[in-house]
Amino acid sequence: MMTRLVALVLLCLMSGVAMAQTAKVTELMSKDLPESPGKELLVLAVEHAPGGSNPVHRHNAHAVVYMLEGSAVMQVKGGKEVTLTPGQTFYEGPNDVHLVDRNASSTKPAKFVVFMIKDKGAPALLPAE
Repeated sequence: MMTRLVALVLLCLMSGVAMAQTAKVTELMSKDLPESPGKELLVLAVEHAPGGSNPVHRHNAHAVVYMLEGSAVMQVKGGKEVTLTPGQTFYEGPNDVHLVDRNASSTKPAKFVVFMIKDKGAPALLPAE
């Protein structure tokens, strides 16, 4: 009986961790930039659940993060890890690899907006190679 209880608890914990890892991303706006043919502005809302994070990735875009609520830990390859709080910003260049993108809290959500200038029609997020 104890073995089953321990197995059930471990399964619940693993399921909770897996679910907490997924960021909710909502497209708020996409706008062609006529002054820069082939480029577009993309605005995304991102919400990390408590303890949530994104895998290592890149954007192939100029991206600015604006923190709305909670706190998030960010780091690009070659840069220092920083913790953002509401009102703070973070920049990623087209060649940056985003190593760390996680909620700093295990109990509260983290919400931020991302403004990107990218190639029209290109994916907003790519796995890092």
